[in-house]
Amino acid sequence: MSILQLQDVSKVFYTKTQQTTAVSHLSLEVNAGEFVALIGPSGCGKTTILSLISGLLAPTSGKIVTSGDNAIGYMLQRDQLFEWRTIEKNVTLGLEIKHKNTPEMRAHAFELLKKYGLWEFRKHYPQQISGGMRQRVALIRTLATDPDLLLLDEPFSALDFQTRLEVCDDVYSIIKKENKTALLVTHDISEAISLADRIIVLTARPATVLTVQETGLNDIDSPLKRRQSPKFSKQFEILHSYLHGTI
Repeated sequence: MSILQLQDVSKVFYTKTQQTTAVSHLSLEVNAGEFVALIGPSGCGKTTILSLISGLLAPTSGKIVTSGDNAIGYMLQRDQLFEWRTIEKNVTLGLEIKHKNTPEMRAHAFELLKKYGLWEFRKHYPQQISGGMRQRVALIRTLATDPDLLLLDEPFSALDFQTRLEVCDDVYSIIKKENKTALLVTHDISEAISLADRIIVLTARPATVLTVQETGLNDIDSPLKRRQSPKFSKQFEILHSYLHGTI
């Protein structure tokens, strides 16, 4: 079942002297339970697409259709935790903003903290935990509002390589266990292959769909293990060729 559809969507930015087309006649869909990655050349409009889906921007033309009862969750490049709030208070921030800070929803948020190894740190402040744990807190904060669709905007880019690998495994595991649908924007081909069921390759700006590739790694339940698969390098070669115009 489709949870998100972009139908012939375009976005044009206007100034007093010029106009810039960031997205042009873009059509794509994401099905319930899928993990989809968006990759493309730098500056092609990937983050603009997430802003359109989340409602932060309105399309100039075309239509965006979402299904489901709950709001979209948005996980940013940096964890954006408030340093003066405890982990517990950071996790419930979205509930406060959306006026959902009920006993039931707080219990759900606290259960996520327990489930994913952060309960004992609930009274700590962000500066007292590691970068990987901060990203886990950011994800749980996003999940606490029980969204139908998660938008992930390069959520691992601020981490060092080793931590990045570990956090990718953590985030993938949590999203799959919670049976969430995810759309990831990344500039990292390896990251896209290791996490996604399906990869949408965008053209240079203005962004439109160049090709869609199935990773064929759905039977492997860990991003780290996916990187060790013989299929991984072949997928990398194909996607690299698309991005550099050699295919």
